[in-house]
Amino acid sequence: MAQDPKRDSDSDSLPFITLAPNMITTIGLCSGLTAIRFIMSGNYGLAVALILFSIVIDGLDGLVARRLKATSEFGAQLDSLSDFLNFGVVPGLLVYKYALLEAPHTGGWVFVLAYSVCCCMRLARFNVAQSQAAANGLSPAKHFTGVPAPAGALMALLPVFIGFETGIAVSNYPLAVGLYLGTVGALMASRIPTFSPKSLRIARDKSIWLLIAIAMVTGFMLTNFWMSMIVFVAAYSASILYSIIKSLRNRGA
Repeated sequence: MAQDPKRDSDSDSLPFITLAPNMITTIGLCSGLTAIRFIMSGNYGLAVALILFSIVIDGLDGLVARRLKATSEFGAQLDSLSDFLNFGVVPGLLVYKYALLEAPHTGGWVFVLAYSVCCCMRLARFNVAQSQAAANGLSPAKHFTGVPAPAGALMALLPVFIGFETGIAVSNYPLAVGLYLGTVGALMASRIPTFSPKSLRIARDKSIWLLIAIAMVTGFMLTNFWMSMIVFVAAYSASILYSIIKSLRNRGA
């Protein structure tokens, strides 16, 4: 029996709305690629802005996919590849060009490689954990294992934030910057339990205080953006130190 070509075409098609999450992810990917262009031309401020934009996009695409019930294996893989570029490659290149390029004798490129490889390993482990949880019908863990890629990107950019805010030529301290970048990579690849927004539980009667805090933080960011980035990285680093101490205590108990 002959089949209706139009019917076959309709059965193979997808509603356009289901492509929205992948389109958002692609925008983030293009943002990271464009950041590389501006790194090469020395426009570091715009490159940082594009990395920060890709962080926002990374949170948005997953949210949209869940709201539209348009999650897919293809979307998950596309998101992971985009994350590796935006948070594993671009920040390393930016720090290298900004602070390490003029001192090749310190082996700065080795630290960039270590950072990028650690980010790749972290994302691969996350994908495997997500697949295993889905196969076993388990809910996602309340805590991340190791520093998440977007947070790692922000931590890696701390030398750039300090340079923008204070005017200090961080390129005069290439070894310190390189060691710091390598340390961030090691924290990403580690199995230290770190903060996840899913672990937050805010009582309804206290939600107003959360909104006030968000408003205050937003105001601070608008008036002194680079310093707010430094404060954020410092606060997040303190939370990691707390997690390490807590983990060591639990092992010793």
